[in-house]
Amino acid sequence: MFDNISGKYDFLNHTLSLGIDRGWRKKALKKIKTSEVRHLLDIATGTGDFAIAAKKSGCEQVTGIDISNGMLEVGREKVMKLGMQQSVTLTYGDSEQMPFPDNTFDAITVAFGVRNFEHLDRGLAEMFRVLKSGGTAVVLEFSKPSAFPIKQFYGFYFNHILPRLGKAVSGDNAAYSYLPESVNAFPEGEAFIGKMKDAGFTNCTTERVTFGIASIYTGMKK
Repeated sequence: MFDNISGKYDFLNHTLSLGIDRGWRKKALKKIKTSEVRHLLDIATGTGDFAIAAKKSGCEQVTGIDISNGMLEVGREKVMKLGMQQSVTLTYGDSEQMPFPDNTFDAITVAFGVRNFEHLDRGLAEMFRVLKSGGTAVVLEFSKPSAFPIKQFYGFYFNHILPRLGKAVSGDNAAYSYLPESVNAFPEGEAFIGKMKDAGFTNCTTERVTFGIASIYTGMKK
């Protein structure tokens, strides 16, 4: 599905979110002392937006993994154009079976990817495994607004308008029907914090942004 929309993904991502997603990534990266991060892992990196932003914010080395080769190809082209190929590596990898030793990364980021894990608990356990002691994991994910009238407006846009626009531009019906379905099924807020704690993370926090349209979760490994 993601291979099918890889060529239009960036355009749709920024357009359908009205560009707000860029601000969310910057805010999420502020949860990490990026200037002190030697090696950051970006899971479900897609076309590399978060990985590139992490490098620009001060991380020395960034590795991004994804299971969509189509998305990775687009991301690698972006990395090449920016001249970051020596410090940003985008490679195929399964979030639930990562090809890295224990305690490899100083920090981990995931933007709009954890809800796509086939087995959420296993993916979080893998994140904890490859994170170094003292490291921070930051998860940026969609959530659902609860206040009137944002809740009603968002629900109508997200469930009815966005899938139709996404299909019209990308030509793929499944991808943008799947988006609201996966968000509705995701255990957001305290439920997700509980899963992070079950995986071993401590000092877990959550911050809702833009009226609760998205949430930023953080957790540390002692």
